[in-house]
Amino acid sequence: MYGAAMLAAAERLDSQAGARRFHALSDEVRLEIVGLLRGGERCVCELTAALRLAQSLLSFHLKVLKDAGLVSHRRQGRWSYYALDAVGFRELEAFLKRVFLKRVPTPCCRPGERRAAGGSRTREET
Repeated sequence: MYGAAMLAAAERLDSQAGARRFHALSDEVRLEIVGLLRGGERCVCELTAALRLAQSLLSFHLKVLKDAGLVSHRRQGRWSYYALDAVGFRELEAFLKRVFLKRVPTPCCRPGERRAAGGSRTREET
């Protein structure tokens, strides 16, 4: 379950930050990277081999994901390791729920009613 601080951070995720995260996820290569990282932290060398990409191209895609707050990075000696940022994905999930699953205002007509040509409500015949 979300902690209060995590929910507060998710509430602050604005449309611009949400769009940045969706942009980061809108590329096939980046989706493959996310899929590989679902299994846990990976070294850049593992990702390069698995995706058969030049390291410079992989680095570009990892930077996009990192800048969007979806991937974390750490260095250990001369190696770089990447992992999914759980907080970033939880914020995105909360953003989606807030934006797309919020209650829709009540329709102008109750069930079984429709608007007549002049704008007045009429009861539908069943």
